[in-house]
Amino acid sequence: MSLFQVTRNEIEPPFSDPEPKGPYFDFHISCFVSSANSFGLIVNGCYEMEPFFVDHWNRHALPKAWCVGPFCLAEPDNRSNSNTTNGPIVLQPNNKALAWWMKWLDRKLEQGIPILYVAFGSQAEISSDQVKEIARGLEESRVSFLWVIKNRDLELEEDRFEDRGVVVREWVDQREILTHPSVQGFLSHCGLNSTMEAISAGVPILAWPMMAEQPLNARMVAEEIKVGLRVETCDGSVKGFVTRVGLSKMVKELMEGERGKEARKRTKEYGEITRKAMEEGAGSSWRNLGLLIGEICERKEA
Repeated sequence: MSLFQVTRNEIEPPFSDPEPKGPYFDFHISCFVSSANSFGLIVNGCYEMEPFFVDHWNRHALPKAWCVGPFCLAEPDNRSNSNTTNGPIVLQPNNKALAWWMKWLDRKLEQGIPILYVAFGSQAEISSDQVKEIARGLEESRVSFLWVIKNRDLELEEDRFEDRGVVVREWVDQREILTHPSVQGFLSHCGLNSTMEAISAGVPILAWPMMAEQPLNARMVAEEIKVGLRVETCDGSVKGFVTRVGLSKMVKELMEGERGKEARKRTKEYGEITRKAMEEGAGSSWRNLGLLIGEICERKEA
């Protein structure tokens, strides 16, 4: 396990304060205490991704961590293809009709054009100036992209993207998009669920953390398991501004550069690891779930 440095700029107040205090801090402390006194932690990941960390935690910290994920692999894909194949896309018999953006991805697959998926989750607030800078950065990168925006009222000059990029302002099935074989990169806020969905699908990540534990997830992605690259803000802080030049450079590196190719290779390897961990009966996550249930039953009987 390698060590990586987390700076104060990447930690939000009040935890970045020398003497943190206040209701928000008190609430989190109560959560930490409750967690430490609980039976265990259910981890949305598999043991093989960070075995040294999991072993260290279970030896020196409380409560015990149970790796029983990734949760996104608990149910089969809605589509019969996966990101590791180049065959035709065939819907399962009971599936709904494809959304227009999925048809757009199908068309790009037929044209042999790789797609960057862009989404920043449902919680982070992004300023209109930053969103416009993202648009300009994507435009200047000349990379094809599918961008999901939660703010339906935000105005963008979408015609400037032509057919190279599309903006979706509706709810999407993110896992369905990430497992589409045309999607070869993910510009993400690095929320844990999104991170695990991307890794499980074999899609490398361009990490842009914005809040909470996302900077730590981004460090894991870019420095620990090296399944992606990192967008840097102007001042190095979590909420710092990202310029179109910096974004365009990193988008091109992820989608076309050597570092991106290496990250894509490693992500596919980790994707295979996560799938094996979830195999019924044999996978580590499957076995951990059985052990967890067994310990709960033993305590209940005692």
